[in-house]
Amino acid sequence: MSITNEPKYKNVLLQAIRAQLEHRATWMYLLCDEARKKGLDPKEFAPQAIKRCGLFQGSDLCKQAGTKSLKGLKKTLFTLPAQLVFEMDIKSCSDDNLDIDFHYCPLVKAWQKQGCSDEEISQLCDFAMCGDRGIAESFGCHLELNKTIANGDNICEIRFKRNK
Repeated sequence: MSITNEPKYKNVLLQAIRAQLEHRATWMYLLCDEARKKGLDPKEFAPQAIKRCGLFQGSDLCKQAGTKSLKGLKKTLFTLPAQLVFEMDIKSCSDDNLDIDFHYCPLVKAWQKQGCSDEEISQLCDFAMCGDRGIAESFGCHLELNKTIANGDNICEIRFKRNK
């Protein structure tokens, strides 16, 4: 598998914001790598820790939005700047469903720069998405990922769905 992940839009401001996100993704990779070197399996702690972060962030986003409607999540998290950075296409949004396609991922770019294998990138992406799963849970939803750039797809197909 070969991961293709190149931004279409490359203005200076977007590059600066993406660099900050890449820096955070680099931290995540290096923490997991150091844990492995010490005999720890990142699968044993990274998903839970990152989900805790997502739950914290999701709780704050619910307060900001004043609602658990996914329209509120779109308004607070998926703002125009975020849409530009990740080259998002918001496919649909209702109180109970939010469908977004991401066409670029700065996290994947950071892991590529670190020389991570496709398998490592896929695993790191799954860890990172635990934050989004926590956000979804805070809104009474679950997250579906049918496609991801980290798995070699041309988009990340992010789907927030209200729990029944």
